[in-house]
Amino acid sequence: MRTAEETVQARLVLSPHRSIRLRVVLSYLAEDPLAVRMAFPAEFSLDDTVEGRSAEDIVWIFARQLLSCGIEVPSGVGDVHVRPALGRRTMVELRAPEGTALLQFDTADLRRFLWRSRLVVPEGEEYQHLDADRALAELLG
Repeated sequence: MRTAEETVQARLVLSPHRSIRLRVVLSYLAEDPLAVRMAFPAEFSLDDTVEGRSAEDIVWIFARQLLSCGIEVPSGVGDVHVRPALGRRTMVELRAPEGTALLQFDTADLRRFLWRSRLVVPEGEEYQHLDADRALAELLG
C-alpha cells in the first residue's frame, strides 16, 4: 500500500453559534512521507476567484507530525494550527491571506486516518522514503 485516504465529515465554524458540515478528504502518500493533505470542496474557498472556475478541491498540505501532535496538545505555528477540543473533537485552524477557517473534526476520524498512514510509512521511517533526486528536480523545475 502506497497511499492512505479517508473521507470524513467536518464542521466549518462560522460563528460561536453557527457551523456547516462539509466533506474533507484526508490523504497520505508514501512519495511525500512527511506530509498529509486535507482536500475541501471548492465552494468553501475564501478566494473569490474560485467562482466561475471548474470546481477543484482546495488542498492544504502540512506535516503529518503536526496533525498527530495536535490531537493531543495545541500544536502549530504559521498557517496551520491543530488543538484538542471538548467532547472528543479536534480543531484545525487554517490561515491564509484571504482569511482564517476553523474546522472541527471528530478525533476518532483523525486517529483512524493517522493509523492508516502509519501502515503506509511508520512514524520515524519517513526519511527512508524520501527521494532526494525527485525533490530537487521538482524544486528546480
